[in-house]
Amino acid sequence: MKNISKFALLSLLLTILVWSCSKDEHKIYFEGGTAPVLASTQTAINLSYLTAADEAVTFTWTNPNYEFTTGVSSQNVSYVLEIDTTGADFTNPNKKELAISQDLSQTISVGTFNDYLLNQLVLVPDKSHNLDVRIKSTLTNNSVPLYSNVLKFTVTPYSIPPKVAPPTDGTLWIIGNAVASDWTNPLPAPYDVSQKFTQVSETLYELTVPMIGGGKGYKLIQKQGDWDTQYHAIDGTVFTGGDFELKNADPQFLGPVASGTYKITVDFQRGKYTVVAQ
Repeated sequence: MKNISKFALLSLLLTILVWSCSKDEHKIYFEGGTAPVLASTQTAINLSYLTAADEAVTFTWTNPNYEFTTGVSSQNVSYVLEIDTTGADFTNPNKKELAISQDLSQTISVGTFNDYLLNQLVLVPDKSHNLDVRIKSTLTNNSVPLYSNVLKFTVTPYSIPPKVAPPTDGTLWIIGNAVASDWTNPLPAPYDVSQKFTQVSETLYELTVPMIGGGKGYKLIQKQGDWDTQYHAIDGTVFTGGDFELKNADPQFLGPVASGTYKITVDFQRGKYTVVAQ
């Protein structure tokens, strides 16, 4: 009886061992892939307002063929087309990243490409710039990234009307309870000077000003005593920046949580503003 029990125990251990080995044999392992090869229909990308609706360039790339022990991956492969200035090595915070799901090509119109350069990369119009373009492929959750070769272009973006009409007289002030003047409009002295923006260019204004913490608010006015031509934030913006428009409406721009000195930059060309602690 004792021998029978030993035999039963041995049989059980062998069964567990075989099952465990069988389970290991069914594990799936990543075996690698091939970096995609990027190509384009153009060696030079010509941009003109007159041809804004035309095709500027089509990018194509090869399948990276991600492979597992079970064979070529059946998972969805995602791609990101990256456009950056030469020398930045794709580390520029303003680089354009165009997400593409599964496709192996992307066509970009003249107007869209020009918009990328002006409003995303923030390049100066009517001036030649050097660009680098590559494709990045990934699997689920941005895993196993593979990068293509880099294509180089020289492009000259053209000027387009600003997204938000800039002040007609070149003057801009901040007003609200997030600054010392409160909501008094027109601004009394000395706030009519200390809260006035400096016009850097036709579409760019800057101001460094003390601001009051506690989540208060402010707006921008271009004419003293006039609310009808004010600028206000667009829903979804945060204190550090976002989108704005020309309209007598809410919401206000959000003030800072902590009091301090801040630099406010208002870019009418892009319709965006930023606020940075000094």
